[in-house]
Amino acid sequence: MKFSVQLPTDRVEQLEEFTHANAIAELALAIETAGFDACYVTEHPFPADDWLEASGHHALDPFVSLSAAAMVTRRLRLHTNLIVLPYRNPFLTAKSIASLDTLSGGRVIMGIGAGYLEGEYAALGADFASRNDSTDDAIAAMQAAWSGKSVQRGGERYNATGNTALPRPVQQPHPPLWVGGNSRIAIRRAATSAQGWSPFPLPAAYAGSVHTSAIETHADLAEKLDYLRRYSAEIGRNTRVEINFVPFGHGMNSKQAFDYPAFREEIAELEALGVDWLSIGVPGDDRATYIESIQQFGAEVIA
Repeated sequence: MKFSVQLPTDRVEQLEEFTHANAIAELALAIETAGFDACYVTEHPFPADDWLEASGHHALDPFVSLSAAAMVTRRLRLHTNLIVLPYRNPFLTAKSIASLDTLSGGRVIMGIGAGYLEGEYAALGADFASRNDSTDDAIAAMQAAWSGKSVQRGGERYNATGNTALPRPVQQPHPPLWVGGNSRIAIRRAATSAQGWSPFPLPAAYAGSVHTSAIETHADLAEKLDYLRRYSAEIGRNTRVEINFVPFGHGMNSKQAFDYPAFREEIAELEALGVDWLSIGVPGDDRATYIESIQQFGAEVIA
C-alpha cells in the first residue's frame, strides 16, 4: 500500500499556519520525511457562496501549491486530487502539468474529474451539462499536447490549427492520470483513457448532490472494482488500473484520530480488494499538531 496525504492548502483563513510558502515547505518536508509516497491538494478556483456556507472550502491554486512543495522535496509525488478538467482550456492545463513535472523531475500524479458544482461551473463559463464530454475531450487534447508534436484539433472552446507545446513532461508519455468519481462513467473513463481510478466514500443521501454513486461499505467498493475489471477486459485493456481510495472516516480535513490497530486491519482488507493507494487526511488544527499526526502515522503505519 502507498499513501498520499493532504497538504492542507484549502485552509486559506489560516495563512501563517497552512498556506504561507514557509508553512507549505515545512509541511511537505515533514510529509516526505515521515515516509509518505505523495501529498495531495484540492482545488476550487471560484466556489459559489451557498456551497461555502454549506461547509465548502477555498483552496490555493494547485499548481502553485505543489510547485512550492516540489522545491523542498526530492522523492515525494505531487498529487492533484483533483483537477476539474472542464474548468480550463485543456492546453493550459497540459502546460501547467508539464511544467510541474519538469520542475519536480517527474513526480506528478494528475488526479482529474468532471466535478459537480454547478455554481462554480457557471462562474467559470463552463457548461455543466456537457461536463462528461468535455472531460473526455480534454484528456485527448492534453495527450496530444504532451506529445511535443504539432497539434491540429478543435474543441468546444478551442481551435488548434497547428500548435506545439514544449517541454514535454518528464514522465512519458505523460504523468499518470487518475480519474476521480464513483459512477460507471468515471470507471469506464479510467479504464479507457487513464492509469488509475480514485473512488471515495459517499453516503447514499449525498449521491444526488455530488452527481456520482454511493460507496458506503467495502462491499460497495468491491462491486465497483469488479465492474472495472470486467469493463477493462471487454475493451481489451492489458494493463492494470491503479486504485486510489479514501479510507472511511479519514478523508480530507478529517478530525478523527486513528485507531492504528484497526486501521492496519482495514489496510489489509483494502489490499485484498486490490487497492494500491490510500489518500488520507490527518487531524490537526494548527501546523505543529498536523505535523505530529503525520509523524505518528509514519511511525505507526508506514514504518
